[in-house]
Amino acid sequence: MDNLHSRIILDGAGNRSSDGLVGAPGSSDLPGTVVSLVEQMAREHVAWCYWKSGRRARAALSGQSDIDVLVAPESQHTARRVLLGCGFRLFPSVAGRDDPAIQSFLAHDDASGAIIHVHFHTRLMVGGALLKNYRLPWEQELVSRAVFGRGVPMPLLDPASEAVLLIVRACLELRRTDPVVARNWGLATRKFALDRADLAERIDRAEVRARAEELLGDNLADRVANALFDARPLQNQYELRRHVRRALARYRTYNSVEAPLRASWRALHWVIGALNQRLLHWPRPWSKRAPGGGIVVAILGVDGSGKSTLVRGLRSWLDQDVDVLTIYFGTGDGRPAWFLLPLKLLVPVVSRVLRRKPHGASHGEVTASAPGLAYSVLLSIWATVLAVEKRTKLRAARRAAARGMVVITDRFPQDQIADFNDGPLLPRLSHVPRWLRKFEASAYALAGRLPPDLVIKLVATPELIAVREPTMNPAVIRSRTTAVSRLTFAGSSVAAIPAGQPAADVLRAVKAEIWRML
Repeated sequence: MDNLHSRIILDGAGNRSSDGLVGAPGSSDLPGTVVSLVEQMAREHVAWCYWKSGRRARAALSGQSDIDVLVAPESQHTARRVLLGCGFRLFPSVAGRDDPAIQSFLAHDDASGAIIHVHFHTRLMVGGALLKNYRLPWEQELVSRAVFGRGVPMPLLDPASEAVLLIVRACLELRRTDPVVARNWGLATRKFALDRADLAERIDRAEVRARAEELLGDNLADRVANALFDARPLQNQYELRRHVRRALARYRTYNSVEAPLRASWRALHWVIGALNQRLLHWPRPWSKRAPGGGIVVAILGVDGSGKSTLVRGLRSWLDQDVDVLTIYFGTGDGRPAWFLLPLKLLVPVVSRVLRRKPHGASHGEVTASAPGLAYSVLLSIWATVLAVEKRTKLRAARRAAARGMVVITDRFPQDQIADFNDGPLLPRLSHVPRWLRKFEASAYALAGRLPPDLVIKLVATPELIAVREPTMNPAVIRSRTTAVSRLTFAGSSVAAIPAGQPAADVLRAVKAEIWRML
């Protein structure tokens, strides 16, 4: 281990800094979070390495994919402490998808705005995407032989070990019966093909055979060495796959009966999770929970301030690593509840018939006269159904957060300011039954009892909104831009973000606010 440590603390010229930790070669253009992690691991003498393809290591360290690290058993507790000290947080997997030897640590890099995902392995677990059923007892050997190179400032597998492990992984992972692999078959097979081609150029057959004999025994050594240089794709080498599986059977975690059952259960969970993520939108996590519980983040602002764009950007940022539920509390182009959808489809028709809107509307031709009977009846129906939707979504948001999800809402109900975004509608009407007013008011009062954890206020000038929303009533613009600052949410953290700056800067600022809450 002293040898490993001494190699990482040297810079490109072989010089040491005053603290002995000028990063290894190639660290200058990596995210600062990654550089800090690598340096601290070296300072603490952690025995570890990046154990996937060296060809893809730099992309992983740059935040383009997961950083798969293998940590020697005696270093695992120190490594976890280092990760936490460098700003990483443990995001536990949901029940049914967890593995005690594999954990996910995430960190937010302030400069790039990227989420850095460290896939932390304390045991060498390999197998299908949904069930890593083989525990190979090679951790100490792989970590002790780790090398530096390829412009990467952390230890990598030595080429011979990487080649043997690549062939073994291909035999265990490339199966169409695994729904995750089958869904991404072209990408998975191409990745293995490129990794194999890269290794075939850097190592000779004798080295691969010698290393295969050490790890797998003499019976498989020739087969594994030949497979690296064989013209046939790895997924088509069926005889090799059969021999590798037979040789590694003693390392299986579950037997031939239990393993398929567990894999099937996880496959079902994966399918339901994918459907939930894209279609169902239930308040239930499907992959990873936020540490310490989830949060509700409300994005507020006048129409045209960039709420919808920001919500899409935040979802794209979090979606690959954290379970996210987005909720739309408005009545525009966002996703409505199923029972509101029929009424929403009728809105364009009704708008063309009525044409003019009463005081309180924000867009279109607004009149100062009192609402007519037809408008009053239609608005009462609309307001009642909308109140039911808001109540349903408020409860869903809080349940999702309690289950460990990050909930991002476009708008949030409030009853503090009349005629403002997402406030009660029935006060606009003079002749409405008292019980109906009370029913609507109770839904908005619920928002006060279930406030968001974080409120992002997009602060915009009237001039900016007038440019972005030319059909919006100028008087309404002035009143609503002023009203945003007056809204209060007891028990919530509030951050005011200037909406006039570039969208990328707005997104970066909000990312930092959300990460501080997680």
